Amino acid sequence: MKISKVAIWCSSLAVGFLVSVCSGVVLAGAEFSAEMIQHGPQGNLSAGTMFVGDKRIRTEMSHQGQQVIRVTDENRGVEWILFPEQKKYMEQKLSGPGGKKPGAKPKPADDPCGGAPGLTCKKLGEEDIGGRTAVKWEMVASRQGQTMKSTQWIDKERGIPLRQEMPNGQTTELKFVAMENVDGRQVEKWEMVATTPDKPETRSFKWFDPELDLAIRQEFPGGMISELKNIRVGKQPDELFNIPAGYERMSAPRATPGGPPGEKIQR
Repeated sequence: MKISKVAIWCSSLAVGFLVSVCSGVVLAGAEFSAEMIQHGPQGNLSAGTMFVGDKRIRTEMSHQGQQVIRVTDENRGVEWILFPEQKKYMEQKLSGPGGKKPGAKPKPADDPCGGAPGLTCKKLGEEDIGGRTAVKWEMVASRQGQTMKSTQWIDKERGIPLRQEMPNGQTTELKFVAMENVDGRQVEKWEMVATTPDKPETRSFKWFDPELDLAIRQEFPGGMISELKNIRVGKQPDELFNIPAGYERMSAPRATPGGPPGEKIQR
């Protein structure tokens, strides 16, 4: 099973580790379970649990004082958000080709646009980036009558962006550092350097697990760290990815003006 690794490597922090690793996408490597931990320089901590099955993922976290469970099932083409305390859930269809979220792609270095609305990609050839073969893409995003072009070099083997150039001169570049042992697992350490005109460059690090096909540790500028701990590889029970009996379906709330869709989750 495959996933857009562009989404994994370029995603931003939002509600804890859930969003930074896997929001809206299904992971690609072996089936496993793990603890999700996020902490910053002041010692603040958020934690949750992740279960990854065959094109299915379940995450359990606490948000604003209540437990929230998210189940994404690419096989069924749906995503559920469950609220155990209320015994209610919301359902939404996965969008994009084949019922997948925008950004999912069948093979590494294939069209990174993945059929996402308002986004088109043009293949420009192959180049060597830091000793690795990369596919060069011109990406054009159109929204509300405006267009923006960027260029990405996608690693042909891993399917991750090794370099990106934006129209304002901002660039990001990903470099392999070394193989390291993290919690008994042999992983690849990568460094991402971001440069913006007239601003200091920023550096972040990711430890990529080839067996799981995702980063199990990430260090961001400012001292924020997100990581997976106590990873247990193995078949995950089917019941983890189903809606429990007795749950009532609720309508997805409308977005708050000026805020992201689904900002309010309680009724």
